[in-house]
Amino acid sequence: MTRLKRWKSAAVGAAVAMLAATGLTVISAAPASAAARDGVCQKGEFCYYYNSNNEGSVSDFAGSIANYGTTQPTCYEFKGPGNGQGRCIKNDAASVWNRTGAKVRVYYNSNYGGAYQDFGAGVQRNLNATLKNNNASHKFRPGASGRFWLPFPCGETWQAGTRTNHNPQNSVDFNHYPEDLGWKVYSSAPGTVSKVANLGNTSYGRYIVIDHAGGWQTLYAHLRSQDVSVGQQVTEKTMIGRVGNTGGSTGPHLHYEQKLNGAAQKVTFKDGNPVYWGYKNLKRTTNCP
Repeated sequence: MTRLKRWKSAAVGAAVAMLAATGLTVISAAPASAAARDGVCQKGEFCYYYNSNNEGSVSDFAGSIANYGTTQPTCYEFKGPGNGQGRCIKNDAASVWNRTGAKVRVYYNSNYGGAYQDFGAGVQRNLNATLKNNNASHKFRPGASGRFWLPFPCGETWQAGTRTNHNPQNSVDFNHYPEDLGWKVYSSAPGTVSKVANLGNTSYGRYIVIDHAGGWQTLYAHLRSQDVSVGQQVTEKTMIGRVGNTGGSTGPHLHYEQKLNGAAQKVTFKDGNPVYWGYKNLKRTTNCP
């Protein structure tokens, strides 16, 4: 939650790339404790089959998985009996059965990247030629991302910074150069203010949490002022506070998080997305306050 510093070493960049390629991001439970992963395709689960036409060993999931892993203990393997049992899911699945009530998207790359194929509720189908034996991640309800606006007025350019040692890692620090202090902060989407707190000179300092539909929350930290109250209904055009330097911050900036069911997600916006890991200038251009 400290003010971001630019990376100056190619070696650091390579290390970051390696972490991004091998890191495990899970919305559902971890492999060792996921009771739902019993190799039986049950209602509410998304299931992979080792062979085409829904044959061979089965692996079932109750949530989105950003990286299946290729070795234990982080490998998500085929659990059910039959051909392929015990093999890692990554780059080994041939067909799926979507027993959830919503769309699931299968991606070619880890971390929800590259080519993809969508499977509607109830669909049983082979992976297409691009993804067959080349699957690397899947996301439940993929349309849930990109629902938020940048938490600033239109016309302002903000540098969004991410880094692997951020806490939580998927959070974003926003800076407005040459000066950050006192700029207006807006809610990223309609919702209800659930927390207006002050941790003094530690952690988030003055911060606000807003609850949104579908289990989503946004968090705004290190604020100088908090201009809303708990229980207040807000929209994406409601000013909630001003950028500050409170808590454990070492310089004025806005620390920002998007959470789904309590877990910090990679941040996305309707008007453009940060890069993981690095810096990108963003500007709000739609639905202006």
